[in-house]
Formats: sequence, structure tokens, C-alpha cells
Amino acid sequence: MKTFELIQLPYAPNALEPVISAETINFHYGKHLQTYVNNLNGLLAGSGFEEATLEDIVRKGEGGIFNNAGQILNHNLYFTQFQAPKENNAPIGRIAEMINSQFGSFDSFREEFEKKGSTLFGSGWVWLSVDTGNKLVITQEPNAGNPLTKGLTPLLTFDVWEHAYYLDYQNRRPAHLSALWQIVNWEEINKRLG
Repeated sequence: MKTFELIQLPYAPNALEPVISAETINFHYGKHLQTYVNNLNGLLAGSGFEEATLEDIVRKGEGGIFNNAGQILNHNLYFTQFQAPKENNAPIGRIAEMINSQFGSFDSFREEFEKKGSTLFGSGWVWLSVDTGNKLVITQEPNAGNPLTKGLTPLLTFDVWEHAYYLDYQNRRPAHLSALWQIVNWEEINKRLG
């Protein structure tokens, strides 16, 4: 039977400061994500998903197995899309062209993305994905939701569960969302485009 492991971060826990503190990384990555990994591994035996990928479990799973697999996949994409803060960080390459073509400008895209993240009721994720027609789509996904379940390819996500930002931003979700642009690794987002 396959088991899942906690991903390795591509940066030091303090590398994203001041946007995301090392303390938040230690709790969010080290405790929350580890718990989802442990929970999923505990649910695999007899589930029919013993040899499945995370993506397959997210596409076909239900209940606890879906929730834990979804949270692992979501967090893996979330944590691996970041780099040390950069001033005036903006999209580059193909993703920049697509954003400008569809949204008119990075500022217009950013405004819509942040609005969707700020207005998602409760816990969940805001996503930028691409559909089969190569069109960009922004979605709100509650709880462990992932755009894979809608036939989309996820590119970029901001976590709006309180544990992602509460230590650094308290209840100021919009401030958290606005700050995250400084640490997006746009080269990684271009790789996800394929």
C-alpha cells in the first residue's frame, strides 16, 4: 500500500518573511499539513485508493478521504508556488500574456482574485486555473475543494482558512491576500501551465 509523506519546502521556514512568518510556516506546514498526511494514510486501507495518486483521490473520493487528500494536494500546490519576497513582483512569460489578454491587466486580475478570496464564506481556497480551452478561470472552493473536480488544471491558489494567516494578520484576510503577491513564484506558475 502506498503512503503519502509531507512535502519538503523549497525554501527555509523564514524565507517568506515578512509576508508569511516562520511561526505560521511551522504551524501551517509543520502541524496542519502533517495532520492531513497522517489522517489520509490512516484512511487508505480498504478504501479502494491504496495505490491512487492524490489527484485521483481528489477526483473520485468522498468524505474524509477526499477532505484529507484535497487538503494535502491544495497545500502542496500552495507551499511550492512561493519564493522570497520581491518588490513589484508580477507575472512573467506565458501566464502574464494570458492574464493581460483575459483580464486586461495584472491589476484587474489581482482585484478580481482578491475579491473572490475575501468574499469566500468560511474556510477554503481561491484558485486560478486553466480550462481545456486554455482559458483562465478564477474559482472559490470551500473547505478542501480543488478545481480538478471541475475538469480544470490548478495553477495558483491562496489559502483562506484562518490558520493560513491568523498569526500574522489576525482577522485581516484582505491584507493577507494582498501581501501574498510579493512571494508568488511566477516561473512555477508557468511550469504548471505545461
